[in-house]
This record gives sequence, structure tokens and C-alpha cells, in this order.
Amino acid sequence: MEKALQEAMTAFDAEEVPVGAVVVKNSRIIGRGHNQTETLKDATAHAEIIAITSAAENVGDWRLDDCILYSTVEPCAMCAGAAVLSRIKTIVYGASDIRFGACGTIFDIPTEKRLIHRVEIVAGVMEEEAAELMQLFFRRVRDKKGDSGQKI
Repeated sequence: MEKALQEAMTAFDAEEVPVGAVVVKNSRIIGRGHNQTETLKDATAHAEIIAITSAAENVGDWRLDDCILYSTVEPCAMCAGAAVLSRIKTIVYGASDIRFGACGTIFDIPTEKRLIHRVEIVAGVMEEEAAELMQLFFRRVRDKKGDSGQKI
């Protein structure tokens, strides 16, 4: 999770929502990513998607059996779905996401019994550090906007 937090800091420094992710297989990082939606002007450029894509390229297969996805924040529906489709074994995340969380907070896509593959969920790992980084980021965004109430 520390490596995922480093990725989140890279996003933070680039003025992106500070979410970082890594994919691990056999105790080795095979994919990493951080949010780049603003940089790439791409709504799908989430940390988890980039990390999963990187891992698939690294192993030469879309199937990421026996891999663990670490994310600093609870994956959204898109990212949780990508984890299921890529056959990730476990998702480990830090802070819950009350607005978009799809690993138990709003939806529970990874453990949906109607799907062919299910993903184990481990929540709350380094939660405080991940939450603090998100709070700092959004505090700075509000300060820049003068707390005008505009949506991000």
C-alpha cells in the first residue's frame, strides 16, 4: 500500500485527485498507476485502470489470476468491474468512497454472486493516510475556488 500511496502523491503533485494503485503478483509490483483524468482528458484514466493495463502488458495476458490490486481509495464501479473482468484475486484499499465506492460502500461489484468471478475485498489498509491525502487535496481545490460551491 505504501507504493500505491507514492502513486497517489504523484497524482497530487500533478493536481489530479490523489488516487494511486499497484498490482502485485508473487510479492512483486507488475503494474502501477495514478489518476490522470485531467492530464489525459479521459474519464477512464483512473489509477486502477492504468495499473491493471500496465500489469496486463507486463505479463502479456489480460488475465491477472493470483494478483492483488492495491488502491488508496475504494474503487468505483468502472474500476471494480475491471478488476473482476481481469480476474484479480484480491482488492486491498485504504479509504472508503461514500460517493462512488463500488466495493461495499454503494455497490459491491467484486463479490456479486451473479458474476462468474468474484474478488476478495480487504478494506481500511492505511486508511488514515489515504483519507488525509484526499482531504488535503479537496481542501486546496476549495481554497483555489474560493469555496464557490462549484462541483469538481
